[in-house]
Amino acid sequence: MKLEDKINTDLKAAMKAKDQVALRGIRAIKSAILLVKTDGSGQDLNEESEIKLLQKLVKQRKDSLAIYEKQNREDLAQTEREEIIIIEKYLPEQLSEADLEPIISQIIADTGASSMRDMGKVMGLASKQLAGKADGKMISGIVKRLLQG
Repeated sequence: MKLEDKINTDLKAAMKAKDQVALRGIRAIKSAILLVKTDGSGQDLNEESEIKLLQKLVKQRKDSLAIYEKQNREDLAQTEREEIIIIEKYLPEQLSEADLEPIISQIIADTGASSMRDMGKVMGLASKQLAGKADGKMISGIVKRLLQG
């Protein structure tokens, strides 16, 4: 089932249940999908672009959350936390650090990377291979640690 169809189904269910938190998160996703479809590029959403779109929405909310927490705006921070939880339900299962380390170690071995100068090469392959399965910051942190160690 395409993300858009799943969102429409879940939106109806959230409306019937009068679940305001779910409605807010699902409407944000629906809005982002609509913006992509009407941006004039003529691109159709495939699974990869759907995942990137959802990751972008989560990242935006995490950035806002950090700002709200710094400013002690717990009311706004709570809203962002709730939306992050809703949006993450539509992302594939995220890999843990323990799961990522052997994959990234293998990429480093395959590319012959030996120092921080090779980080760009490793990050390019790792980001491509792990798209949607892990956060870019986590991947970057592991790559740095393994290349320095």
